[in-house]
Amino acid sequence: MTATKTSPPDARAETLVAAYERAGYRRVAPAILQPAEPFLDLSGEDIRKRMYLTTDPEGRELCLRPDLTSPVSRDYLASAEAGRPQSFCYLGPVFRNRGAAAAEFLQAGIESFGRTDTAAADAEMLALGLEATTQYGFAAPEIRMGDVGLFAALVAALDLAPAWKRRLVKDFNRKTNLAQDLDRLTLGGGNGRPEHNGVLAALAQHLRDAPDAAHALVSDLFSIAGIATVGGRSVGEIAERFLEQAALGASATLPQEMRVLIERFLAIAGDPDAAAAELRALTADAKIKLDAALDLFESRTGFLAARGVDVGRIQFATGLGSGWDYYSGLIFKLSEPGGDPDRPLVAGGRYDGMLTRLGSPNPIPAVGFALWIERLGINGAAR
Repeated sequence: MTATKTSPPDARAETLVAAYERAGYRRVAPAILQPAEPFLDLSGEDIRKRMYLTTDPEGRELCLRPDLTSPVSRDYLASAEAGRPQSFCYLGPVFRNRGAAAAEFLQAGIESFGRTDTAAADAEMLALGLEATTQYGFAAPEIRMGDVGLFAALVAALDLAPAWKRRLVKDFNRKTNLAQDLDRLTLGGGNGRPEHNGVLAALAQHLRDAPDAAHALVSDLFSIAGIATVGGRSVGEIAERFLEQAALGASATLPQEMRVLIERFLAIAGDPDAAAAELRALTADAKIKLDAALDLFESRTGFLAARGVDVGRIQFATGLGSGWDYYSGLIFKLSEPGGDPDRPLVAGGRYDGMLTRLGSPNPIPAVGFALWIERLGINGAAR
C-alpha cells in the first residue's frame, strides 16, 4: 500500500472539535488498527472493497480503520459508560483505497449514544453539520436527506415472508440489487440458478423443520471442504447467506400492486413537508399504517425548523441511501452547491442497530456524522 501522509489538521478543524468539546462531546482517539470483522459485517460493498486488510500472527484479520463510527462505538461498548447517554467527538485519519487519491485522509465528527429524544437528536446532528460547513465558508450547502426507517416500516407492513423483508431492507442501499429483488419476487421468488434449485429447495424444507440443524449442516459442509473465509466472511456468515437464499427461493410471489406500491414509495421526493403529505396520502390509499415512522419524520422536521434550518432547502428523497449498511433511520449529506452529490462535505445519520450487532445485550440509540476535512478545506484554499 502506498499512502500519502495527511497534512496536519488545519486550525479550523481543531477549533471545530474544541467547540464540540465545550458543548459536552468528549474527544476520543480510537486505535488505527482495528478488527476487520465489524467493518466487513456493517459496511456496504463499496467500502468493503476499498479496505486495507492484514492478518496478525494468530491469524486474526485486521484492517486500517476506514471510518471512525465503528471504532468509537466499540470503545464506548467496552467502557463503564456503555448503555448510558454519552457523546463523543474526534479528529483523525481514516484509510481507504481511492485510486489516485491519497489513501489516508482526515475526518472529524460526532457520535452520540443513548439519547431517547430521537427526533431532537437527529435534528441536532444535521444542524451541527450545517454549522461546520458555515465555518469553512459554505454558506448554503445542498442538503439531501433520506430515512431508511420509513422504508423499513413500509416493508414491515407488507405481507411478505420474513426472509424477503430482511433482504429488501438490506438491499436498500444497492439500487440494482433492490430492483433485482423486486423482479425475483414479482416472477415468483425463483433464484434464477436452476443447477442450485434442488439443493436450495431441500434446505428450505430443512429450515422449516429444524433451522438450527440446517445452519449446522451447511457450516459443517464448508468446514469439511476446507473453507474458512470467503471475501472476509466466516463460515458461519457464509452459511447464513446460503440459508437465506434457500428461504428466499421458497417464498411466495409479490403481487404486482405491491411492487407498484414499493416503487411509488421510492419515487417520492421534495422538501420534508411536501414529502410527508405525499407519504400520508400514499399509505392511506394503500390502507397501510406507518403512523409511528411518519410521526417521527414530521417531528424531526419540526425540530430542524426550531433550530433555524430552512426546511424548504432540504431535498428529501425516500430512495436516498448510503455506502454504509448500518444506517437505520435518518440519512443526510451536505454537499457543495453544484458539486458531486456523491462527494459530500458532511454525511451522517442514525444507526440504532449497530451497537447490538457489535455485541451490546440491549439496543442503544445512536446517531452521528463525519466531516471530510480535505473537501471542506478546498473552499478556504480557493479564497
